[in-house]
Amino acid sequence: MRILHLEDDPADSRSIERLLKAHGLSPRLIRASTAEAFRHEIERGDFDAVLVDSGVPGFDGVSAVRLSKHVNPQTPVIMCSGAARSEDIDQALREGASDYVDKQELWRLVAALNRARGSNVESSIERLSSQHAAMSRLVGVVQELSLARDLAGVMTIAKRAARALTDADGATFVLREGSTCFYADEEAVSPSWKGRHLVLGECAAGLSILSARPIAVEDVARDPRAAVAAYRSTAVKSLVMAPIRTAAPMGAIGVYWARQHACTSDELMLLEALANTTAVAMENVRVYDELESRVRTRTRALEAANEELEAFTYAVSHDLRAPVRALSGEIGIMLEEFGALDPALRTRLQSAKGHVARMYELIDDLLRLSGITPRELTIERFDLGAMAAQIVERLRNGQPQRAIDLRVERGVYVDADRGLMSVLMDNLLSNAWKYTSQRIDARIEFRTITDDDSRRFFQVIDNGAGFDPRYSRRLFQPFQRLHSAREFAGTGVGLATVQRIVRRHDGEVWGESDGPDRGATFSFTLGTSDGADAES
Repeated sequence: MRILHLEDDPADSRSIERLLKAHGLSPRLIRASTAEAFRHEIERGDFDAVLVDSGVPGFDGVSAVRLSKHVNPQTPVIMCSGAARSEDIDQALREGASDYVDKQELWRLVAALNRARGSNVESSIERLSSQHAAMSRLVGVVQELSLARDLAGVMTIAKRAARALTDADGATFVLREGSTCFYADEEAVSPSWKGRHLVLGECAAGLSILSARPIAVEDVARDPRAAVAAYRSTAVKSLVMAPIRTAAPMGAIGVYWARQHACTSDELMLLEALANTTAVAMENVRVYDELESRVRTRTRALEAANEELEAFTYAVSHDLRAPVRALSGEIGIMLEEFGALDPALRTRLQSAKGHVARMYELIDDLLRLSGITPRELTIERFDLGAMAAQIVERLRNGQPQRAIDLRVERGVYVDADRGLMSVLMDNLLSNAWKYTSQRIDARIEFRTITDDDSRRFFQVIDNGAGFDPRYSRRLFQPFQRLHSAREFAGTGVGLATVQRIVRRHDGEVWGESDGPDRGATFSFTLGTSDGADAES
């Protein structure tokens, strides 16, 4: 048991130590015979009790009690003297001493210490309970601050929490603005400084910001760190300021009392924890604002790009299609009206008409490709197998002479954009129809498969021309073709269109082949919610 003893007579200290040992208390007395020694030891703390004589030269017992309770409020203090006056005893008890024992009745000291220790245990339990409640409240505040998305929200949460955590009469939120403090917000019955600016070095908030340390002012009328003029017209008697962030503080959170109040270590710890958490919340707000600004900038850029794309589409539709159509018409008129043309010239005109037709087809494909990305998806549930069957039937009606084995899985329900999926299926099935045109035993199949992770894949399979798998990456690039126009007509835009549609549905698409003349399989997915578990 560590006991600090204010006593200038070593014999008295030894007597007390022997007495306590005799009663099994195992004391370790640290004797302080001067005011300086007492202050040094009391500030080091870690004592189970403090005994004070009525005084030592230059330092009275009442002052010792007052100092001890101020520095370590939870440590019990007992006045033990043989010459104390009754008024000194009463004053010591008012200052916080738990008991008085006359040196002529030292036997009472053991009971007095036991009572003080028991009271201290109860006080410690009460303190721990209070600390737990405060920390629970602080955790809730941290959660609130983590959700704040603007500075006003952060200030509202922080100022209310500061007042509640310290049981203060008011709280203020201060921001640093250059060389001044801006009192941005206040939580009080009657705000005193909200909206005001004070010079950094002339107020407690500014000093806390400049020093990056908390400042506690017990008496604003006497402490030079407080701007007395600023508080003269208010009811503020005591205050504490804690910097928001210790590295380059961006402001401070302050609390104040209308009564003189000595800030405890628990209150200061809670206020510092709140200020540090507030700093993180303010940085989150800054990052959030920056990200929102970037999103807005990017959105404007995308909108501008879409507008340019729409303008380009309009130009293609009206400025290019019209002259190409006119040129095709002129060539047609020449072929009809000048029947006696030289055969070589007629052949050249017919070739030119074919090139014009191909250019017209290319313009249509470009328009179709450019229209995939800007439009909004209209999601609905439908049978993709039934759609595939309709496209296949149209292809068969266009070339009824072809003998081809067509297999289409029905009941393939998906949640997707019906219009875009029609373009996708038309491209894949038309490609399969085209690239099997040179086979006698042509075969085309549309089916679905499911892997071990229950992911569904859609496949269009044919036994047609196939392709060299080394060049499969070029399949979905616009205007890239793995077969010449002499072998198979086309513009090289169809599969690029397919890829855009699939990506709009958060899916993937790829092509596979074992090589030329060995057929091809084109597979695609439609993301995670394509209606795989839906019933018809």
